[in-house]
Amino acid sequence: MSRRMTVAIAMQPEVAALALTEELIARLDKNAQVQPDVIVDFSDPAARRDLADADVLLTGWGCPLVDDAVLDAAPRLRAIVHAAGSVKHHLAPEVWQRGILVSSAASANALPVAQYTVGAILLAGKRAFRLARDYARGQYKNRLAADTGNHERVVGIVGASRTGRLVLELLAPHGFQLLVSDPTLDAHGAAGLHPAGQVELVGLDDLLRRSDIVSLHAPALPETHHLLDDRRLALLRDGAVLINTARGQLIDTEALLRHCADGRIDAVLDVTDPEPLPAGHPLLSLPNVTVTPHVAGAMGTEIRRLGEFAVTEIERLTADEPLHGRIRADQLAQLA
Repeated sequence: MSRRMTVAIAMQPEVAALALTEELIARLDKNAQVQPDVIVDFSDPAARRDLADADVLLTGWGCPLVDDAVLDAAPRLRAIVHAAGSVKHHLAPEVWQRGILVSSAASANALPVAQYTVGAILLAGKRAFRLARDYARGQYKNRLAADTGNHERVVGIVGASRTGRLVLELLAPHGFQLLVSDPTLDAHGAAGLHPAGQVELVGLDDLLRRSDIVSLHAPALPETHHLLDDRRLALLRDGAVLINTARGQLIDTEALLRHCADGRIDAVLDVTDPEPLPAGHPLLSLPNVTVTPHVAGAMGTEIRRLGEFAVTEIERLTADEPLHGRIRADQLAQLA
């Protein structure tokens, strides 16, 4: 390519400061001309001038919607590289219709989510969340409780997404019996999710009945809305733990409250519906429910990993190499 590409950056400035360190900007500068200002409003005259020259739009959290009007202002645009996960909320369908390449750092964001999930699974098996609440009320642990411990626990993974697959891989050394439910998998594909092929593909209802711990990793789609409704929550065995680091809409919140209120099941929720939960919501005060404020994905120092992925993608683009995080239009319906 005879002319150096121009890269415009569109995201919250505080996100850019974490994702795009001086070292990463220097890497970009070797292959492209980087616009100095971070775009926060595409209608701003300075942003319009940057868009007019941009070959690549490097986006992140806080990027405004990229629609027809924005694309009209960026006639040279050939790629949008997203230094975060989902692209559904800031890219209009016209992006793909115009043949613009799209890449996402979703695979890089999957690692911290998977790490959080595995930590939650191990702590849930030890009943650490519930026991911590008991301890605060003056009740000390009982080492002999039969429902405590991780040995030979059955863990069910709902959704063989990037994160779901990584969770299965990270769980491999821990001696769990692993189940997976995903309508896009066959038995051969499920076996390939574990180094020793020890993942059993089952139907969702069967997974819920058999699992001690259930972890959700499905996308938010019309067909997965309230995937775990009152009927399916009732299938969970007494003492089961439900973990959700995917999307709050996968669970019927009111039904979950009913099943947790009597202490029959426990829950660890990093996402909720609605999000955030209103102050005083009963889920926040139940001793068997732990709610964290959507922190499983990249935070703080982890955001740099998203920037590294995006910068590497732009380097691939300048070298006419395939993009590792490419998102095609036909994939959108199945992505989170």
